[in-house]
Parts: sequence; structure tokens; C-alpha cells
Amino acid sequence: MDHLALVLFLPWFLILSVLYWIYPRQPRGAARQGFDLAAMALSLVLAVAGMRWGYAYADPGAGAIWKQVLATLVAYGVFLLVLLLAMLLRRALFRAR
Repeated sequence: MDHLALVLFLPWFLILSVLYWIYPRQPRGAARQGFDLAAMALSLVLAVAGMRWGYAYADPGAGAIWKQVLATLVAYGVFLLVLLLAMLLRRALFRAR
């Protein structure tokens, strides 16, 4: 039950990952593709870790649904944060000349 947040957000994570992969279109070499794959994998792994943390440490007195809500919010926030940091780092590393 603690992975419900991941199941519900996988389509949205996929859409964000595709957009991250596609834009900007140039330059696109093997180094950038490897960097993008590593960034997307890291964002998913850390989102799952954040989701599990949020589910485990949610206030049990607040109700059962709030465990899912906190897990979802943490997973989404971590996923976006990692992709944002990767996007900024990618821009600095693979700037078009």
C-alpha cells in the first residue's frame, strides 16, 4: 500500500522525463544522453526513497489517507528537485558553442 503514490504518479513522472529528455534538442551527444539517463534514474530512485520516507514518518493520528498524501508530495517534490538540478547542471556542462 505504501507504493500507491508511485503507481499514481508514474504516468506524470514519465511525461516529465520525456520533456526533460527532449528539450533542448541540441547538442545531443553520447555524453549528454548518458547524463540524462543517469539523472532520470536518480530522480526516480530518490523519489521512491522520499515516498517511502513520507509514508513511514507520516502522523498516524492524522488518518490513513494522509500517509498517502505525504508520500505523494515528498516523492513529487524530490523528483522535480532532482530534475531541476540536473537541468541546471546539464545547461552548464553541455552548453552549445
